[in-house]
Formats: sequence, C-alpha cells, structure tokens
Amino acid sequence: MLEQLRFKPEWCRPEVLDALLELAVEIAREGREGHHVGALFTLGRSEDVLASSRPLILDPVAGHAPGRTHIADPNLRGTVKELSRLDGAFVVAENGTVVASCRYLDVPSAGVTLGLGLGSRHLAAASISKHLQIVAVAVSQSGVVRVYCEGEEAAVIDTTAGNRRH
Repeated sequence: MLEQLRFKPEWCRPEVLDALLELAVEIAREGREGHHVGALFTLGRSEDVLASSRPLILDPVAGHAPGRTHIADPNLRGTVKELSRLDGAFVVAENGTVVASCRYLDVPSAGVTLGLGLGSRHLAAASISKHLQIVAVAVSQSGVVRVYCEGEEAAVIDTTAGNRRH
C-alpha cells in the first residue's frame, strides 16, 4: 500500500506504515460487527503526541507489554478494531508499538486546509501531522482512508468500490 503515498517522511519505517495502512483499510472495509466505524492513528514521535493529547477514558492498551501491542500483531488487530468504536486516537510509536488509545488530540489547526465535507477527525489528523511533523491516518465511516504527512494529504484510499485514488 505504500505505493499509494505521494510522499512519506524518511524516518518512517515502511513495514510499520504498511501494517498501519492495512489495518486502516480493514477497518474502513469491514467496520466492526457490521457497523461502519471511523478511526484515527498517529505514527511517530509518540511521546510528543502524548504530550499534545489527553485521555478520553482509561486507556485499554496501557500497561501491556510492547511486544503484545505491535500494530502488525494479529491478536492486537481485533482489539484495535473493537476499540475503534470508541472516540479518540491511537498513538503508534515509530517502531510500530501502539502506546495509547482513546486520546483527544489537542493541537492548533491554524494553517490546515481540508476539502469540503471532511470533519473533525480529519482536521485533528492533519493538524497533529503538521504540528509534530508525523504521519496521521484518518478512517472515515464512509469507507475512505486518508493519510496525512506533515499537514498535507499524502493519499486517499477509497475502499467503497475497490477504487484507490492518489
């Protein structure tokens, strides 16, 4: 799926980003138990993301061994799909470890421009990616995945009709 990206940061590990995109597309296509859900993931600079966010609820992934919370772990993927029904962002470290979930991202949105019809999840994704120079992935309940790199839309993956756009 990395070929979908117009650009990506040099620091970003391809296998981690690919695993994250695969999971985002699965969530967009399948939803959870037949219901469409949205999700938001940040990738990179996890300590800075945690400092720029706050928990919405007690964090379900907190306290688990990092080896058990890797984004590519098949056992974690079901958990992430289930947790995506809850509000808030997933925070993924550069090495692929999910370090937090259900986070409210609290960053300025000045200078971020979105297309018409995109809501607060996409604004939060674009804003945090610009503010911290990271990657953010927004999964829309309509089945579209948008990737933001450093505040810019790097890819749009439409899972509704098998169409993928750049």
